[in-house]
Amino acid sequence: MQTTTKRDLCEKIVRKTDNSQLLVKETIQLFLDKVVQELSQGNRIELRDFGVFEVKKRAGRKARNPRTGEEAFVPAKNVVVFKVGKLMKEKVNNNTTTNSEQTDNNNNDNQNQE
Repeated sequence: MQTTTKRDLCEKIVRKTDNSQLLVKETIQLFLDKVVQELSQGNRIELRDFGVFEVKKRAGRKARNPRTGEEAFVPAKNVVVFKVGKLMKEKVNNNTTTNSEQTDNNNNDNQNQE
């Protein structure tokens, strides 16, 4: 698995759109800033076929320090949750299947060569 950074995404979009790197970087940052702003105001963000971001309240609870065994109280807090959209779920599952099949085929080829 490989990590793709914001910079990597910018470079890919620049190559695909012929826009300047500065414009693409600012656009992506503006988008991310707006997502954070909307979520911080308690709004739900729905991006059709991609997924839904929303803020949910996590209740306070009792926890235990694993080192000492001492009980502690974890206060309630807001957390951002993401529910994957149908199209993304399908593409990720199809890609995972394809990648695992390729890995299996590569492993079989390597074993046959030995």
